[in-house]
Amino acid sequence: MHFSSRTSKVRAPSTADVRRSANGGRRRGALRRLTAPAAVTAALAVVALLTLAGGATATSTGTMISTAAGPFGTMLVIGSGQGAGFALYYITSDQPPNYGCTVTKVVVFGKPYRCTGPANAQNVDWPALTTKGAPVAGPGVSQKLLGSVERPGIGRQVTYAGHPLYLFDGSPVAVTGEGWDEPGLPPDYGLWYLLSAQGTPLPWADMLTTTPLDGKSVLGATILDGGAWHVAPLYSLSSDSATSSKCSGACAVTWPPLLTSGSPGLSGGLTAVDFGTLKRSDGTVQVTYKGKPLYLYSRETAAKNPNGLGAHFTGAGNGQKGPGGAVFTLVAS
Repeated sequence: MHFSSRTSKVRAPSTADVRRSANGGRRRGALRRLTAPAAVTAALAVVALLTLAGGATATSTGTMISTAAGPFGTMLVIGSGQGAGFALYYITSDQPPNYGCTVTKVVVFGKPYRCTGPANAQNVDWPALTTKGAPVAGPGVSQKLLGSVERPGIGRQVTYAGHPLYLFDGSPVAVTGEGWDEPGLPPDYGLWYLLSAQGTPLPWADMLTTTPLDGKSVLGATILDGGAWHVAPLYSLSSDSATSSKCSGACAVTWPPLLTSGSPGLSGGLTAVDFGTLKRSDGTVQVTYKGKPLYLYSRETAAKNPNGLGAHFTGAGNGQKGPGGAVFTLVAS
């Protein structure tokens, strides 16, 4: 769903509208816009009726951003109007003026797909949160961190701590977009997170396991990709230590650190004694394994499993160069 701040009156959504939005508009076990284009169109029509997300004050047409309690901590939400309470997300591959989530149309599984777009766009997965005026800070939000960026094909998109904001859920306070990892299909090359009032991601705890790759057992993280759960291989950087990550900035866009909000769940014979955490310079907490910080690769590739059961990642990041000539390698379990 996407919202833009308007001053004109629109009718309130009916119960049927909300039901269609919640059940027809988002991914349910498969890429939503690839399996139900008619439902997507209906959901977008509902969104057009919910565009009073802004209008924070009588003298402002800017979209209000507020905070609300969520399953991963206090998160950013739309702060007023009929869109109040909808959770806001960002993707790690967005680094304005470069974006991972774009309006470019691509074909995925034979169907059209666009990561983002304005309210009247079809086949859009993560609608952009837009505004007509300067965005307004609601309770718990820093006005200094609020901003906006003008994007072709979208309009004026709200940003927080420099991160363009998007919507995904079918109802207020619902959280269904957290933790999506989209390195290949669709090609958005990043991880989706909720945002805190400090402008940092709100990760989930993670679920770690082992996965076979090229005849070896490697460490992997369970992620949502392409509408299903997969195990993405994890990497370490040769120049890292248990107390220091050398991968930040542009490096962390290509190699998103594996963040956690607690103690990851473990399976596949893994033991808790091998795992720890590292506090990064931005305040986030990264998972470590046997003294090495862990990373995902944003350009991971997938191949068909020989047994025909879906797809698996190929470990395309193995041996890739990192900062200062360091090397990223798959983590053997």
